[in-house]
Amino acid sequence: MAYKHTNSKGVTYYLNSKKVTLRGGKEQPIYYFSKDERPEAVDLPDGKVVKENPRNGFLTVSNKK
Repeated sequence: MAYKHTNSKGVTYYLNSKKVTLRGGKEQPIYYFSKDERPEAVDLPDGKVVKENPRNGFLTVSNKK
């Protein structure tokens, strides 16, 4: 089951993840949201939290503080 979040504007987004290779050769996962559920859909990882930009409703994933 993928993590889904409904923002303040009432739009539901699904969390997706993809592994990318950085310039130094290190692999790192990136997280992004989509309006449709995709095969890359994942649960919210431990130690992460979803934040919403209050002006435009854009969602981001960041570390808990």
